Amino acid sequence: MNRPHLKLGTKIAILSFFLILLSVFLAGVIIVNRISDKMEQEIGYRAIAIARTVAQLQDIQENLGAEQGSKVIQPLAERIRIATGVEYIVVFDMKRMRYSHPYLDRIGTIFNDGDEGPSLQRKEYLSQAVGVLGPSIRAFVPVLADEGTRQVGVVAVGILVPTIKDIISTLRIQLYSSLIMVLSLGILGSFYLASNIKKNMFFLEPNEIARMLEERVAIFQAMDEGVVALNMENQITVINQKACHIAGITKNVIGVHLNDLEVLSVLNDLPEARDSSETMELLLNQTWVIINFLPVKVKDQIVGQVITIKDKTEVRKMAEELTGVRTFIEALRVQNHESLNKLHTIAGLIQLNRVQEAMEYVYNVTAEQQEVTRFLSQNIKHPSVAGLLLGKYNRGKELKVDVLFEHDSSLGELPESIDSTALTIILGNLLENAMEAVVGKELCEVHCRIKQEDTVLIFSVEDTGGGIPPEDQMKVFQWGFSTKGTGNRGIGLPLVKQTIERLGGTIELESGNWGTRFGVRLPLKGAHLL
Repeated sequence: MNRPHLKLGTKIAILSFFLILLSVFLAGVIIVNRISDKMEQEIGYRAIAIARTVAQLQDIQENLGAEQGSKVIQPLAERIRIATGVEYIVVFDMKRMRYSHPYLDRIGTIFNDGDEGPSLQRKEYLSQAVGVLGPSIRAFVPVLADEGTRQVGVVAVGILVPTIKDIISTLRIQLYSSLIMVLSLGILGSFYLASNIKKNMFFLEPNEIARMLEERVAIFQAMDEGVVALNMENQITVINQKACHIAGITKNVIGVHLNDLEVLSVLNDLPEARDSSETMELLLNQTWVIINFLPVKVKDQIVGQVITIKDKTEVRKMAEELTGVRTFIEALRVQNHESLNKLHTIAGLIQLNRVQEAMEYVYNVTAEQQEVTRFLSQNIKHPSVAGLLLGKYNRGKELKVDVLFEHDSSLGELPESIDSTALTIILGNLLENAMEAVVGKELCEVHCRIKQEDTVLIFSVEDTGGGIPPEDQMKVFQWGFSTKGTGNRGIGLPLVKQTIERLGGTIELESGNWGTRFGVRLPLKGAHLL
């Protein structure tokens, strides 16, 4: 088992504290328990004796059950209670009606504390309960009339149990002795730990340790990205100036719990990302940032987490360029694969000397491809979006899925607030999910509609798959949730939703046995900048 690396003063304090705590606890438990048991036993004997005395009084036996019996029983019970110093004497008949009680408003009410049952069957016993006056030991003694042949009621005598404070006050000498003894042991242990100072400090002088610490702090603060380190209790152990600048933190937050900082508490709402070390985009202090969660391990044991924070504006251009290149590479790959398949088909027809069929196949393929290309080039003016749609169309051909574009689709120039990266993320993920949903179905169609109006941009992607179960429709936008098994799943739709919300838009989901439709509306004015 690995021992924690603590400062010498901390080790000494912990040792002394636990030795004192252990001794006081053991001594206190043993002494208090023994005294408490003895006191409870004596209190029980006393309560039984008083209850027996009251139960044998003739006035009690004759007036129990009488209509005005309480006028005789109450004064008599109160005199005995005051004389004996008990907390209460309650006399009740066989119907549990009280004839005496320290509180007058209780007389005439039903005694129903739950532990009186056996006493109504001529049984004498002790009980511990919480009554109206507090925790007490109660003695129940049946009242027997006619020379003990007939039970007419019960006498309950209660004596409050001494509090822990009362018991401890009687044990001060013993406790002080234990404290002195344990303090002596703590001092001896402190001297023993002090002898290991040099070993614990790796034989370094204090000034050398301070210089090494200053150098490491300077390197950490010079990093060009925000870094926040957390322990296992989500308390901040390290944070550099870059992270403070991005988050707008101006005070010392070392040791502060993550939930106690409003600007950083949003990180606790991403448990899936924290467990999977995925890259996330997040609005932090009015700034869009990219964050990563990385576990901190010491000797193969996780002792905390490190959160890296990057300002998205610093990597925006590179990310857009990389996203665009990847989109067109995927489109070219799919188109190249599809072209090779078509060439093989043409070559086979020619080799079979079926020239006419080969000519018709070439004409049909060319016409279909030209029609789609012409439609996208005329109706979709944004080149990145047009390239993405063409790539997904060819991808559908590869999967035997018909990707159909509505004839009224159109997209012109977009405002600066909406860039190609956001559109390719939204459309790319929705189309890919739709194609995966219809693969292997009897009807394999994906319908896509893009409509740009004066103030809003509308996307609609509909498939003919089996639909999403109602219980899963609210979960598909959660990070890590997927109906397609485990692995690198559950990322696309949450990313789509996050991107849409960042642009101030909305997304709607409709699903049934006929398939699934996602509807997206993005405002063309007042959208948030990336």
